[in-house]
Amino acid sequence: MHDSDPRDGVLELREEPDGILHITVDGDLSEEIVRSVAAASRRVAESGREVLVLTDVSRMKAIPHNVRKLMASGTLEARHDAVAIVGASFSVRVVAMLTARSLSLLGLRSYPVELFATEAEARAWLLARRKVIQGGPDRIEQRSVNPGQSRTWSLTPPKRSD
Repeated sequence: MHDSDPRDGVLELREEPDGILHITVDGDLSEEIVRSVAAASRRVAESGREVLVLTDVSRMKAIPHNVRKLMASGTLEARHDAVAIVGASFSVRVVAMLTARSLSLLGLRSYPVELFATEAEARAWLLARRKVIQGGPDRIEQRSVNPGQSRTWSLTPPKRSD
């Protein structure tokens, strides 16, 4: 029998009425949590909706090497149209940036990732991204919202086949 590691985090995952997939991790990020989030993202994508993810990492402790490797591997096959991260420590911001850049360099699906101080700012950005995805400009220029705090990268909206 396999006992779970007591350091593994606890995942709270819910789809909110505005269509945002809200994720909260308390403790260490685990492969199980990453796989659960990927499965939820696939369900939303299969329903034909945008996959807008708001991730609260203010209580997340660590992202172990095996989890970083899984996230960068591209094997999860989960589509994200935009990801907003709230409450990230310096180390989480660095890992998020490196993971997004790795996925982009590997030619896997790119999507915007933005870091925010508050959930309200993150939610407003995600809802604005939905409008862009549904018919806005083909490309958004890379920009820094709050220099040193928030950054958007890999900003080409996904192509939809109708």
